[in-house]
Amino acid sequence: MASHFSCFVTGTDTNVGKTLIAAALLHKCRAHGWRSVGMKPVASGCTQYVDGTWRNEDVEALAAASSIRGDRALVNPYLLREAIAPHLAADHVGVHIDPKVIMDSYRQLSEQADAVIVEGAGGFLVPLAGDFDSGDLARNLGLPVVLTVGMRLGCINHALLTQDAIVTRGLKLAGWVANCMERDMACLEENLASLKQRLHAPLLGTVPFMEAPDPVKASEYLALPFQDSL
Repeated sequence: MASHFSCFVTGTDTNVGKTLIAAALLHKCRAHGWRSVGMKPVASGCTQYVDGTWRNEDVEALAAASSIRGDRALVNPYLLREAIAPHLAADHVGVHIDPKVIMDSYRQLSEQADAVIVEGAGGFLVPLAGDFDSGDLARNLGLPVVLTVGMRLGCINHALLTQDAIVTRGLKLAGWVANCMERDMACLEENLASLKQRLHAPLLGTVPFMEAPDPVKASEYLALPFQDSL
């Protein structure tokens, strides 16, 4: 049996490449020969209607990158059609996002796989239900966190605030990934240096700007956090 690896992938904001990085980590796990599966507990925004069911592109990307096929009800317990904040999308259709359902789904997936990569929704503190947010979910799961930093103006502040929120939840920031959002970001190297100095976790890789994001290619720029750090 391969060493078990699981982590919670969050981001400095929405649309910073969390799914790209989560899928890339799944490909790294596959390269290690691990039975790997991605999980997106809460997904909002459906753009495809296939075989009588709505599909979310993030969930589809994680499924494509996984080396084993997980039951969709476990991989994505809550699928919401509107592309808005999850708690609002859930309220609009009368759905209650129950942390226990997510925990049970994760438990079942972890029994089937050596590696489970869980992708959060939006930023680290996005509300999911009532006074329950994505950070609470990560804490309940008890997973080390990998932070996706979207490299653009404002990323240093967003990254440091997210780090504080992760630490406040009592979680370990296992590493961070710099995902280049722009072809030519001003002062990219200086921004990276500032983040390296202030984020108390290893840089797992810098993913260059890609016109068409490719998780297989992105995985070539990443390293997994050391097992003994998790």
